Amino acid sequence: MSKQVQQVETIFCHETGDDYLVVVERDGKRLFRAKLGLSETSAGPRPAKFRLKQGSSEEPRQPDEFVELARRAKRIRISEQTSAAGRRDLREMLEGYQLEDKAKTVRTCRYCASAGRYSPITTETAVKDDNDWICRDCARQELERQLSFSGGGAVSGAAKERLEDLMMEVQDLERIVNLLKGQLDPDLTKFDTISATTDEVDPVRTDSLNLHPGLQNLLEDRFDTLLPVQSLSVEHGLFDGDDQLVVSATATGKTLVGELAGINRVLNNKGTMLFLVPLVALANQKYEDFQDEYGHLVDVSIRVGASRVADEGERFDPNADVIVGTYEGIDHALRTGKDMGDIGTVVIDEVHTLKEEDRGHRLDGLISRLKYTCEQRATRRDDYGGAQWVYLSATVGNPEQLTEALEATLIEFEERPVPIERHVTFADGQEKVRVENKLVRREFDSESSKGYRGQTIIFTNSRRRCHEISRKLDYSAAPYHAGLDYKRRKEVERKFGEQELSAVVTTAALAAGVDFPASQVIFDSLAMGIEWLSVQEFHQMLGRAGRPDYHDKGTVYVLVEPDTAYHNSMEMTEDEVAFKLLKGEMESVMTHYDEAAAVEETLANITVGGKAAKALNDRMLGEVPTKHAIGKLLEYDFIDGFEPTPLGQVVTEHFLEPGQAFMILDGIRKDAHPYELVADLELRDTDL
Repeated sequence: MSKQVQQVETIFCHETGDDYLVVVERDGKRLFRAKLGLSETSAGPRPAKFRLKQGSSEEPRQPDEFVELARRAKRIRISEQTSAAGRRDLREMLEGYQLEDKAKTVRTCRYCASAGRYSPITTETAVKDDNDWICRDCARQELERQLSFSGGGAVSGAAKERLEDLMMEVQDLERIVNLLKGQLDPDLTKFDTISATTDEVDPVRTDSLNLHPGLQNLLEDRFDTLLPVQSLSVEHGLFDGDDQLVVSATATGKTLVGELAGINRVLNNKGTMLFLVPLVALANQKYEDFQDEYGHLVDVSIRVGASRVADEGERFDPNADVIVGTYEGIDHALRTGKDMGDIGTVVIDEVHTLKEEDRGHRLDGLISRLKYTCEQRATRRDDYGGAQWVYLSATVGNPEQLTEALEATLIEFEERPVPIERHVTFADGQEKVRVENKLVRREFDSESSKGYRGQTIIFTNSRRRCHEISRKLDYSAAPYHAGLDYKRRKEVERKFGEQELSAVVTTAALAAGVDFPASQVIFDSLAMGIEWLSVQEFHQMLGRAGRPDYHDKGTVYVLVEPDTAYHNSMEMTEDEVAFKLLKGEMESVMTHYDEAAAVEETLANITVGGKAAKALNDRMLGEVPTKHAIGKLLEYDFIDGFEPTPLGQVVTEHFLEPGQAFMILDGIRKDAHPYELVADLELRDTDL
């Protein structure tokens, strides 16, 4: 040991029971460990035993060797975790050898000290653990152990990094562990705040608009000035008939842009207004809204399409002034040759649906077919000026590109009326309900400065889960999804609007725009069915939190179950998806075509446009392989020249993909019961 003694740099002493662990270092590296025992003598505490530690064994040495080590050392450090009596004895012993000037008490990591490592820590680098302090490396290891113990051992790198960053920020391991147990410390769960912003726009006065007198009077009774996005739209040609893409956050008033354009044109005898939305629930609500707001001025009808079992389109009145419909409802009318009359205005709400894998191509095709229908009408009637198109969306990642593709004017207004706090916490499936219950209670017990109680929308991934959660909440809550009948959904909407419900628990139905003035949004799941949310869908949903006329701020909670997916086809886990969504860039809105989608839309375009089908395909946003699609249609016996065959007509009327059509044909040949066919179709769609 003599060579090592000559080159000692640091001696570290840490109390372990009745003895002291001694760590000898040079150049920051451990040379060896030893055990030191002191005994009381007439001269004070002195070394009584000194043993070198070699693995699990110990080698006895002369006690004076410790004194020689101490003389050679540049510094001696005593752990702060050593008891006051232990520190006193060590200092008295060192003082007896005139070595007290080398000694200093330092804060060290207790885990490192127990493992025989000298690891000094400072107020800035220490992490609190069980009323003690440990180094950052040991804190990370202990957090990983806790993650494994709590069932979150397979958390993604992003989630783990988030937890580690939080731990270093607050320097408290226990608070992070509590977060994993579903505790709701807002200082820890808070991810960020989306600030309230207001662009400077000169408001347009309603008395300056010069609209049809009926609409002008109605508008002036409601507002003195238009909201900023409405003012921008008016200033850029809304009432001059210009086509517009209006992109603005939820609750900024963009829907009224489409309403004003359409109702004014109706009242001035410039054609019917179509107001199109993606979901039946939205169409029903919009239909009632139009009846309430404009029913004394115009006739309103609704068209929500045909199911595969029974056509429910009998309520549709093509001669109405205003037709509210789903995309598929109006497309069904086109595919079945119904006369749409003179269309003066087409409002496409939630136009970002164009990017959706399953439905985007149908909206793309519908826009092309409707434009063709309007142009054909204009050709036949010289006095018909064609339609104005207004596209609405809260979330578009490529607004300039989409505007160019739609041949419209971009009206973009980046405003957030109230700030939104976004929070992330971790919980398993059962624990999530307990956390949600606590959040809903807390929110409903609060009241905004505008006098409204806090109410919550909980998004989850299945209808069954909607009912499960709503039953387990302490305060009055209700499920809300497309499986409920119309009367039940309207009752839920009424109760929420009158603040009789603390929460609604829903699937995709609310994400697209049904009007619930909620102050809080909770994500019980980051999936819709068996698909993870896109960044766009996530922002659309969280944008439901906070309304300027009701709330001071919005609150969003993302509840994450680590290492979890909801179907074996889902490649990522919920913790990976959570931070991808929170940090992700908005996806571009553009339609992409596989073979089935190309065949379906080409067949619909042939059904509506005949020989003009290629022109209809060419004007669509997505690139459609027309020649290949026509070849497949001929092969499948869906068309004869540029006319649908009887089989093709049935296929296109019912929005069937080729695989679905052949499944039905095969079932018919085998004399299968219709219910069996419907069940097989639904199972096939689920498995896709």
